[in-house]
Amino acid sequence: MADSLLNVLVIGGGGREHAIATSVSNSPRLKELFCLPGNPGTALIATNLDIDANNHDAIVAAVKAKQIDFTIVGPEAPLCAGIVDRFEEEGLCIFGPSKSAARLEGDKAFAKKLMSQALVPTAEARIFDKLERAKEYIATRDTAQVVKAAGLAAGKGVIICDEPYEALLAVEQIMGKRQFGDAGQTVVVEERLKGPEISVLALIDDRTICVLETAQDYKRLGDNDDGPNTGGMGAVSPSPHVSDELLERIQHEIIIPTLDGLRREGCVYRGVLYVGLMLTAAGPKVLEFNCRFGDPETQAVLPRLKSDLLELLHACACGRLEDAEIEWDHQIAVCVVMASGGYPGKYMIGHSIDGLNSDFGDDVRIYHAATQSHPPITRTAGGRVLGVTALGKDASEARTKAYEAVGKIQFKSATFRTDIAANM
Repeated sequence: MADSLLNVLVIGGGGREHAIATSVSNSPRLKELFCLPGNPGTALIATNLDIDANNHDAIVAAVKAKQIDFTIVGPEAPLCAGIVDRFEEEGLCIFGPSKSAARLEGDKAFAKKLMSQALVPTAEARIFDKLERAKEYIATRDTAQVVKAAGLAAGKGVIICDEPYEALLAVEQIMGKRQFGDAGQTVVVEERLKGPEISVLALIDDRTICVLETAQDYKRLGDNDDGPNTGGMGAVSPSPHVSDELLERIQHEIIIPTLDGLRREGCVYRGVLYVGLMLTAAGPKVLEFNCRFGDPETQAVLPRLKSDLLELLHACACGRLEDAEIEWDHQIAVCVVMASGGYPGKYMIGHSIDGLNSDFGDDVRIYHAATQSHPPITRTAGGRVLGVTALGKDASEARTKAYEAVGKIQFKSATFRTDIAANM
């Protein structure tokens, strides 16, 4: 029955999954919540299962043993590896796109070809699987280029190059030295677009597209968009650059043609589609597609969702999204990511985190992204450690609350941008 109680599993162990689990934990439809593998943050609201998120056999076995009714997949790797297909073969209910649909994220070369065929506006690009061919092409360019590893690279496989010689170094790093492993077997070299960057999320089932509130991601490591690309150093929701009219345009010029293109490939998309866009002088153009909720955009978008997230995602997975109603908090959300010093390069882990039990106030949420528990101490366990999100009546108030909360948390070599939501 549509309104029955559900045992729910959230797959993943990062900040995005902590945000999803937090929202799901508030659902009146929830019976029991599990996270796999989860983190010290999810352990406060769910039962963590010590299982690798990429071990599909073990996950299926756990779902059956725990009598889990509904599974939500957070990260891209299990989706691109076909976990949804496996669940459907077992007759298990799961939220996320199939392996073939997840190619939109898992294979940037495939996504570029599909956009070209579907006339979806995106940056002019060329695809190469031979290093020398890529170098020959770049040598003919005299403008800024972006070099992307075509495969999955944990959000770090994109190198922005202001000069052609930088692009030559980038393809050498990606294809020659395999900086991102097998993800760099093929590269996409594309023109660098200019304009504000926005993130649009949409829930999609067989018949319905439900566009969610927008966000603005801060991908570069340093203030004023300086430094290397990262998985994301902060986010704001909603984006100040997007009107209702622009959202309609994005849906009709980008989302619908993309879904139609997938259908021509024999593939129906069901789940959440993330569209990363640049608002250029010629209109919105696609930077990337993700087959899952963005990170850290999710940590800014979901705190503003007043509707039942569990009901929305379950309706989407069951093909009844058309009946869903979505209500949003009109406040602004600002998320600041606290990272380990050295990220996205080499960094140390295992540093104790102080201040997590501070009084942050009702408008602040602390999402664990890469932490580990050593009772009574919580320690750092990766590059992006925490996402600190605050709500406010405007960007200035939300930003002030977020940075006040950041100031109450300390760990060795902590780093974060100081300009998230500045000048908005």
